[in-house]
Amino acid sequence: MKLTPKEVLTEEEIRHGLNMVIWDGLAAEIMTSFTSGAFLVALAILIGANNVQIGLLAALPMITNLSQLISIWLVRKYNNRRAVAVFCAFLARTPLVLIGLTVWWTTDISVNILIFFLFFYYFFGSIAGPSWNSWMKDMVPENMLGSYFSKRSRYTQTVNVILSIILALLLDFVKNRYPQYELYTYATFFIIAGGIGILGGYLLSRAPEPQSYLTSANIFSLFTLPLKDDNFRRLLVFNSAWVFALNIATPFFTVFLIKSLGLPLSYIIVLGIISQLFSILTLRIWGIFSDRYSNKSIIRLSAPLYIACIIGWCFVGIYSHLYANLALLVIIYILSGIATAGINLSLTNVGLKLAPKGDAIVYLSVKNIVTAVFSSLAPLIGGFLADYFTDIKILVTAQLSSPYYSKLVKLLSLHEWNFLFLIGALLALVALEFLGRVKEVGEVEKDIVKRIMRTSIKNNLREYFVIGNIINWHEQLVAILKRRTKKTP
Repeated sequence: MKLTPKEVLTEEEIRHGLNMVIWDGLAAEIMTSFTSGAFLVALAILIGANNVQIGLLAALPMITNLSQLISIWLVRKYNNRRAVAVFCAFLARTPLVLIGLTVWWTTDISVNILIFFLFFYYFFGSIAGPSWNSWMKDMVPENMLGSYFSKRSRYTQTVNVILSIILALLLDFVKNRYPQYELYTYATFFIIAGGIGILGGYLLSRAPEPQSYLTSANIFSLFTLPLKDDNFRRLLVFNSAWVFALNIATPFFTVFLIKSLGLPLSYIIVLGIISQLFSILTLRIWGIFSDRYSNKSIIRLSAPLYIACIIGWCFVGIYSHLYANLALLVIIYILSGIATAGINLSLTNVGLKLAPKGDAIVYLSVKNIVTAVFSSLAPLIGGFLADYFTDIKILVTAQLSSPYYSKLVKLLSLHEWNFLFLIGALLALVALEFLGRVKEVGEVEKDIVKRIMRTSIKNNLREYFVIGNIINWHEQLVAILKRRTKKTP
């Protein structure tokens, strides 16, 4: 396996490399579809994990991001980002196979063993991350960063949608008909995921790497560069506050659906698929506008929408009617899919954009390490808070009564996980205030981008109908209220 970088890449080599990166992304998405998200939470609950352990599972990817220091040392020592990324990808994906084999060999697995193997899965994945990011920054033309990665995300999410529903239906079938084989089904998932992940590492090795030239400065002095950069430091503050706010709440959404609402796994996966479908539908749009205007403007449009979705979780489960809760969840997941598509794409791109080309790996690693500290603390704190709020409940009601009718209406019910959702939403609102301090090249005011998007959407109604109503919802509501006010007199 020849992994030597090249001085100059031809257009054909770049085109081939971009295709290989997409194929590796598809393999990685298949791997994560089998082993993460709702499936991992359901497995953890099946083997008896408590709230703190679930929080620790959610925190592992962020805790192990500290290993990115090793990535920088390896890249500086060997000056070969592709070799670091590929070999660490192989090492990261092998523990998934070991988890599956452990279940088959011992007929049992504890939460601690699961955490042990997943630690190495995330550890080596974190080492591969900075090398991969720096490699991609040099290989992918800057003028197509948004469109290329939105295309890659559309492909991977499409695979995730199809695969997730098949796996969820299979798991529900096994759970209902053959419950004694449920754990073995998860074990098989991990073995398949590890095998496909290793294949993805091979495909990634076939993408070329342009030669990089690293500074010979002391590694510790290098890490002070991003912190001395005022603008990049502002980005770190916003990103850290944002991920902390979200990770207080989001890891416990699936736990809430399984434990409080008792939803089957297939229902939860379908809700996730609905979110991903709307994310896929809007990714291309967000990518186009992030390339044309600015990532900050996209975040300012999509972040408040996502915060509203987190607040919406506080109202799920107020009433016992299944269909009413499902209807609210569908709305939340649709809007979440639209919002997260814009947020995730823009956060990735703005980090790549603000990182100087020569020191990109250092800047991106510092960004990942700093945000990892806050990301890992949040779900751990969330787990403790969930236990603390277990016996605390706030119920807000309204009494509607007349001589012929009396009805008690629940307006708000907070307990256990709902408290986390409200806390996360409030912290996210605070975090959003830090975004205004970040300066981005080519930045365009949010209102201008909104106006341009509105015009574009009207001219391309079929393609953009989803975002069209989203960015105008507040104006439409005001207009309706004004019309009703005029009619009332």
